[in-house]
Amino acid sequence: SIQDKNALHLYSVNGKYLGSETLKEEVSDMCVTGEYIVMGSLQGFLSIRDLYSLSLSISPLAMRRPIHCISVTKEYSHILVGLEDGKLIIVGVGKPAEV
Repeated sequence: SIQDKNALHLYSVNGKYLGSETLKEEVSDMCVTGEYIVMGSLQGFLSIRDLYSLSLSISPLAMRRPIHCISVTKEYSHILVGLEDGKLIIVGVGKPAEV
């Protein structure tokens, strides 16, 4: 965060700059799973971005409380979101019939 601007920068394993995306929220935790980046913000939004283009895969989900931690299950079926007030939110991933 520089001068109230937040950005996500993408580099290759060899350190080559691949791109960046300006963010509206302040990221509190993130997790890379497969081809996606799952991010939580202090403003209470859960975002899922494509790992290579950094574009949003879905519109951010409002959790209404600051997010402190994020984890994705081993099967990539659920996202576990820990909130500031101590609540644990479990978000199903996939189509409604699969969840």
